[in-house]
Amino acid sequence: MDVFQHPDYYLLDELLSDEHKMVRDATRDWVKRSVSPIIEDYAQRAAFPEHLVKEMGEVGLFGPYIPEEYGGPGLDHISYGLMMQEVERGDSGIRSTCSVQSSLVMYPIYAYGSEEQKQRFLPKLATGEYLGSFGLTEPNFGSNPGGMTTSFKDAGDHVILNGAKMWISNAPFCHVAVVWAKNEEGRIKGLIVERGMEGFTTPETHNKWSLRASATGELVFDNVKVPKANILPGRDGLGAPLSCLDSARFGIAWGAIGAAMDCYDTALRYSKERIQFGKPIAGFQLQQKKLAEMITEITKAQLLTFRLGQLKNEGRASSAQISMAKRNNVDMAIHIAREARQMLGGMGITGDFSIMRHMMNLESVITYEGTHDIHALILGNYQTDIAAY
Repeated sequence: MDVFQHPDYYLLDELLSDEHKMVRDATRDWVKRSVSPIIEDYAQRAAFPEHLVKEMGEVGLFGPYIPEEYGGPGLDHISYGLMMQEVERGDSGIRSTCSVQSSLVMYPIYAYGSEEQKQRFLPKLATGEYLGSFGLTEPNFGSNPGGMTTSFKDAGDHVILNGAKMWISNAPFCHVAVVWAKNEEGRIKGLIVERGMEGFTTPETHNKWSLRASATGELVFDNVKVPKANILPGRDGLGAPLSCLDSARFGIAWGAIGAAMDCYDTALRYSKERIQFGKPIAGFQLQQKKLAEMITEITKAQLLTFRLGQLKNEGRASSAQISMAKRNNVDMAIHIAREARQMLGGMGITGDFSIMRHMMNLESVITYEGTHDIHALILGNYQTDIAAY
């Protein structure tokens, strides 16, 4: 039974609007009802709960900030962050599905797509009728996406796309993929590739110890004919996919707090119930030290993301500010998961509790959408005006 209670040490709820709290609580209720009862089983089996996709659409988790005219609820970015916090409290893999759909598929179509592309794809992505994926990372180009070799050539009313993308969330089940590739002049463009196009395959990645309830795979293009009407016209160059990553990293910064909250809440609850040496382990100094440090770090992360959300709503959040929040909050969450696991002793490694699953998931979260070290270099570049990569 999911008995989670969220910590609010600095009374941050007082800074949220009624709409923010309503959105957060509705998402939390959905997680408790639909995710928590099944997620350990799916993670143990390394299976993707595909049936949740339509539910996520029904509760408004896809493209929360997309305007109503394109099928979204038209909420602000703090609402989006709170949603991702609650979903990742359930599982990082399920939040990854939401992040990819919202920030990496719907966002570029909304921001850089034609009106026809928006009308055609966004409403179906918002409801979960379509599941999307985002193709940037390649087998030989991860932290250096500008080196990509996936490319396309002009062939009249269509282009011919060749190449491959790797480590792609949602790939095995996706209906559409926003793929970034170089044209014949070497300029990076975004293309909407659709399931069923000849030569487009999405083999699944197996043997993962992390994000086991998330579907990961490849996007492989073997002379795929993509209509020119499927090329995003609004923006090109590496800045286009990187702007999508900014949106996704913003959601990750909030989501990681949810994973940390769940580990903290589990450890706090367990420490009050577990008796050793004649009293609850919550009464021992070392355990209280762990709990004190956890709530401190969670509170600092909450303050960081709330301010970032305000800046995002105002259109003033910079890439470097988003990098700081993603880097700090995921690192915070993974340390809390490790400390919480220790507090549960041997029980902490079992599927009876969520902590070990969170810990394994966060090993992916600290790597994707820019590694922990790359985000440090982004901050260093911002501070010094000297790129170290």
